[in-house]
Amino acid sequence: MSTKKKVEIYSTTFCPYCVKAKELLKRKGVEFTEINVDNDIERQKMLDRTGGARSVPQIFVDDEFLAGGCDGLFERERADELDKILGLS
Repeated sequence: MSTKKKVEIYSTTFCPYCVKAKELLKRKGVEFTEINVDNDIERQKMLDRTGGARSVPQIFVDDEFLAGGCDGLFERERADELDKILGLS
């Protein structure tokens, strides 16, 4: 199942939490754009969008903030909110 919503995930190369978040999205069949913030330009863009949040992953759906950190994403999943937000239900 794929979503027509635009999903973006800010991540770094060696972040285990980013891997876990991306695996959840992949299991759900969600296509997403990964934005690597190992470079300063992309990191600054992330900081601007999140209001200064530095942790990764930072996840946006249709340009709306969904979750900061892997825990936030999995909390939405446990609360049965994630599929609706992603347009899967």
